[in-house]
Amino acid sequence: MTPFRFGPRKVIVTVAPTGGMATKDQSPHLPVTPQEIADDVVRCAEAGASVVAVHARRPDGLATCDPETYGEINSLIRRRSDIVINNSTGGGVHGDMIHQLDNGLWEIDFEQRIKGLEGAGAEMCTLDAHTVCAAFGDKELLVTTTPSRSRWLAEETRRRGIKPEWEVFSLAHILQDVSLLIDDGLDDPPFFVNMVLGADRGFQGALPYTPRILQMMVEHLPDGAIFNVSGIGPTQLPATTHALLLGGHVRVGLEDNLHYERGTLATNVQLVERMVRIIRDLGMEPATPAEARQMMGLPALVTS
Repeated sequence: MTPFRFGPRKVIVTVAPTGGMATKDQSPHLPVTPQEIADDVVRCAEAGASVVAVHARRPDGLATCDPETYGEINSLIRRRSDIVINNSTGGGVHGDMIHQLDNGLWEIDFEQRIKGLEGAGAEMCTLDAHTVCAAFGDKELLVTTTPSRSRWLAEETRRRGIKPEWEVFSLAHILQDVSLLIDDGLDDPPFFVNMVLGADRGFQGALPYTPRILQMMVEHLPDGAIFNVSGIGPTQLPATTHALLLGGHVRVGLEDNLHYERGTLATNVQLVERMVRIIRDLGMEPATPAEARQMMGLPALVTS
């Protein structure tokens, strides 16, 4: 854990503009087409975001990991911004991403999820090295990432030169497959660990945000890790502010939280701008994309 200190510490701000759950019916500000996503990401980068967590959507607005759609989104972003591009291998809870098993249970399809690795232009990909159950509407959806699947994902990201973002929802996720795969040499330090808190009402096995829970998780990170915090819904603001005080990095965006305050829908740019204000009020500075790459051990961006 890096202790909090005043001074010009650089903070990586990730924006998660779309996600794989919310729809336009819930917020008209949610970007879903490739052009909408790219336009929103460029505005967020100008506001201080240095990484984008990309989820793709079909023309009907539902979730997909289609490589061509990812490639289009990534290309539209890269033409106008040097922001770090991180594609999801989590997918979503509707659209292409789900299928029903013979026993009647629903599952988020692993074979669809892993197409996120194929989207041209991704520098990072999420790696959820755990199995959970997501409740969405009238469905309970298995998110099955067994130890062998987790290892395959880690091997494939390494083979393709993609940096994994280790996404964890609980202490067990840190201490089990994530630590094992890192110990086996399937990622190079610094290890970028994204701790998602406040998703406990929608994901069985996830933890709520409390100061003690976040402190505990930070204290059990692998040596050589840097950490990022994503707070879901109303926990976004306190969890990310606490992350800053513990020496971490932060994620905001409509994937995690549709509201700016109770009763008021947010835009991605508003959430980034507020986070940047808090960072600066605490005596820190948002990292540029080039600085974020250096901090996470990514190659410098090569421009033609």
